[in-house]
Amino acid sequence: MNNQYQHIKVIGFDADDTLWVNETYFREAELSFAKLLAPFETANKIDQELFKKEIENLPLYGYGIKGFVLSMVEMAIELSNNTISNQVISDILDIGKDMLNKPVELLEGVEDTLKTLSQSYRLILVTKGDLLDQERKLEKSNLSDYFHHIEVLSDKKEQNYSKLLKHLDISPSEFLMVGNSLKSDILPLVNIGAQAVHVPFHTTWLHEQVHEQEVKDKSYGTLKSLSDLKSLFN
Repeated sequence: MNNQYQHIKVIGFDADDTLWVNETYFREAELSFAKLLAPFETANKIDQELFKKEIENLPLYGYGIKGFVLSMVEMAIELSNNTISNQVISDILDIGKDMLNKPVELLEGVEDTLKTLSQSYRLILVTKGDLLDQERKLEKSNLSDYFHHIEVLSDKKEQNYSKLLKHLDISPSEFLMVGNSLKSDILPLVNIGAQAVHVPFHTTWLHEQVHEQEVKDKSYGTLKSLSDLKSLFN
């Protein structure tokens, strides 16, 4: 076992783009949205304005597909100067429904990793987003039995993690978080004295990206695949 992790008793896992594919579907939806709005603006401008609208709406709608769809509808109304057709609005809603009905595609090695580690450690799932959607994906994934606790947070900041660990009576020094987002899954944990392992996904939402300066002198692990996590505890 890596000496850095010898005191770990509980391992937390992010869900979207750590256990299963998620961000890819948002990219596909953005392309479909840009095609619908092509008569009003360029694809690049549509993409930029949609991102701005999403960030503007985060305090109101939170994370997840439903908030994303509402932002698309608002953006369609604004970019069309209130001339957008009912058919396009209906098409936007269909984009959202298609996203919600996507199959859950597990990433390579996920179930084997959870099965192995759950024999020696308490595993918890710590994700953010829409509660109903995350519950749906977890049910479809057939991974629920590997987790002692499942938490869907409104956000993943230091105070959110601190409150959760206190509630579960977990010492930060005994906790390891695994996820694909440096901003949401890694840095907040490092800052409260826990361990963290970064498993990058091939695409990252702009809002989740961090500057190099933010990770300078921060201590955390990095793995190419979740399957590699098992080797840290052998």
